[in-house]
Amino acid sequence: MHLFYTPDIASDTYTLNEEESNHCNKVLRLKTGDIVHLIDGIGGLYEAEIVETAKRAVKLQVISKQSAFGKRNHHLHIAIAPTKNMDRLEWFLEKATEIGIDEVTPLICDRSERKVVKEERLEKVVTSAVKQSLTAYHPKVNAAISFKNFLKQTTEDVKMIAHCLDAQKQAIADVIVPHQKYLILIGPEGDFSPEEIELALQSEFKPVTLGDTRLRTETAGLAACFEVNFINRQ
Repeated sequence: MHLFYTPDIASDTYTLNEEESNHCNKVLRLKTGDIVHLIDGIGGLYEAEIVETAKRAVKLQVISKQSAFGKRNHHLHIAIAPTKNMDRLEWFLEKATEIGIDEVTPLICDRSERKVVKEERLEKVVTSAVKQSLTAYHPKVNAAISFKNFLKQTTEDVKMIAHCLDAQKQAIADVIVPHQKYLILIGPEGDFSPEEIELALQSEFKPVTLGDTRLRTETAGLAACFEVNFINRQ
């Protein structure tokens, strides 16, 4: 299946942008009459026929559309501290998209080693993973935000913070009920500061553990992503 990401599709005809047209022509070597599939990032999966293969503008005619294709029964938002090595954060985004995630927020914490994030690059990583995993939903990549400001705007049903402080914590499976909206905070390499943990608890976040071993930031994020999806598998 040849899949293209077309978030602005609005009619039965569509023209791929220059980058996608180049990929269609030079990499995939598709031609007029070939059938491709399009995703709009909000659940729409389209079947379309190539009707014109201009060098920089491949034109398509939509044949059919499926709505809510592959819709999941829950919503998962992970707010994660950017890693010093961005390759590790990109790895997390790629794998989390493949497993299933709805929203990601880079979280700037007291102990964050990286304070600046290029959301455009992260968006491209997610888009590539969406196409790879054949999903019609494109996770939302939010702008980086400070920990304190982020706490002020959370609205999820179940809010959790995974930290390494020696304190009472529960397993994710003991905290959540299936089919809800979840938010999980994942800290930087040096963990959340005690002040941040206390602020989260005051904001009704539940402290959770991801196991007995200390995980790297991106591994912790992926472990949380997998566990939430596993619990909601039915």
